[in-house]
Amino acid sequence: MATPIKSNEQYEQALGQIYRLMQMDLSPNSLESDELEVLSILVKDYEKVHFPVPKPTPLEAIKFRLEQLGISEKELSDILGFRSRKSEILSGKRKLSLGMIRKLNQKLNIPAEILIQSY
Repeated sequence: MATPIKSNEQYEQALGQIYRLMQMDLSPNSLESDELEVLSILVKDYEKVHFPVPKPTPLEAIKFRLEQLGISEKELSDILGFRSRKSEILSGKRKLSLGMIRKLNQKLNIPAEILIQSY
């Protein structure tokens, strides 16, 4: 069975085993499917520590979410309530207010913890 991953070599081996297991037609609750699940958890934990992904800035998150949802910048103006504020915010000249953060969180489903970061 799988053991904790403590080195890059073990990490690479675990990834190889995950790949091999994913190529198989696994039955639920089989030893192989359990091994795949355990290895996936171990790899995820190793990656969190050794390959952390930085959180996006509020502006990056807003722009990404707009693109993801196919929302135009004009529609962002409607969400924020002011056309001029939209350009000031996207250019970084104006910071998000608490009201704007709430609206972006509710309407675009951007996590508040991302929006409240300083930038």
